[in-house]
This record gives sequence, structure tokens and C-alpha cells, in this order.
Amino acid sequence: MGRSGCGKSTLARLLVGLISPCSGEIRWGGTSLTKLKGKAMSQFRKDIQIVFQDPITAVNPRKTIDEIIREPIRHLLSLTKKEEQARIAKMLNAVELDSYLLNQRPSQLSGGQLQRVCLARAMAVEPKLLILDEAVSNLDLILQAEIIQLLKNLQQQFYTACLFITHDLRLVERLCQQLMIMENGQIIETSVVKTPLILHSKTGKALQNAVLPAFPVYNDNSIAEVFF
Repeated sequence: MGRSGCGKSTLARLLVGLISPCSGEIRWGGTSLTKLKGKAMSQFRKDIQIVFQDPITAVNPRKTIDEIIREPIRHLLSLTKKEEQARIAKMLNAVELDSYLLNQRPSQLSGGQLQRVCLARAMAVEPKLLILDEAVSNLDLILQAEIIQLLKNLQQQFYTACLFITHDLRLVERLCQQLMIMENGQIIETSVVKTPLILHSKTGKALQNAVLPAFPVYNDNSIAEVFF
């Protein structure tokens, strides 16, 4: 968690190997990512999946939903056609989407539906770690709540660890067990998520103070004050 520009998304891209670090190294299973080749790299791609903030830019607009979900299955798993189809049906059910959508294209789905498709695609290979880079930030509050509950269900069903990247403390409190605060590309504070959540860093306190109340706050003159 951190303010915009603190390095959260850069960290996500480093972890999945989309970009390379300028210094240091990233290890997975004790091996540097730069040394992974062939089958080892394929296993890494299977182990770590990512869901981005904007589902529209994360999928090929020319492909059907079936093709989008099938892509990692075909490249990272050794399944028969029948097994592939069964896996797609399983994932569609897991993200609570109807099967008729498989023949649709991204432009025919709502933002919430398409983000569920991205979740289904990422979880189709049953990764050990799922990185969610502001994955619900583009959705309205009702859809955010639905996706958060869906993520909880997926964690329980597939035993997948999640790295949830956000700037919204309310989402952290609903989904996460541990919180790390980032500032200028560094982790400056870690905390177990509990009620009440007490943060000590300047950045952490600022993020807490930025959370809007669930209801309007009334001053002494009974005038509702809304803070933006």
C-alpha cells in the first residue's frame, strides 16, 4: 500500500519479470529470475500470475472470452482439449460468470465482468502467488465489494497467496492479513492487519487520514461535511 507513484506497480512488474531491476536481483524458489530458462521459466510463469487495474488493456480485444481464458492453460499446462474445456468451465464457475459469455468479445462485457475474466485467466493455472495491481480501483463500490468477496472465495478454494496492491486502506482491511507501506520505492512499515489498525509511519498515518467516512460527518451546526 502507498501513495500514487511510490513504486507499487513497478514492484509488481518486477516480481512477474515484466521489467528487469537496475540493481540487485529477484529470487523465486531460491533462483534469480535472470537465470530461469526453458522449463524453469515456464514453471515460474505458472507459479506467479498478475491481474492489472484496467481489464480492457489487459486482454486482446479480438479474442473471445474462451480464447482469453484458454491462453495460459494451453501454454503452461499439458492438458487434453477436453481437460482444457473442463478447466475453463471450472474457472468460469469460480468467478461466477455464465457460460454464454465464452463466445463474447471483451467489448461486449462490462468492466466488472471483464475483470472477473482476468481473474479466471490468472487462476486457471492455479498459481502459488496472485498479484493484484489495483485490480478493483476502476470499479464502483458495489463491484469492489463483490470482487473482494470473490477473491476471498478463490483464496479458500485454490489456496493461493495474494499480493494486493492498493492505495485504499478500506480494501486492505477487508482482504489482507498483513500490510506493507511503501514510500519512494522502499518498504517503510509492516503491520498485521487488525482492528483497530495502528500505523506509525508518516505515510501510513496520512493514508489512514485520507479514508472517507462511510457516512457524512455532521458538524456542530448539523451541516453535513464531505471531504475530498
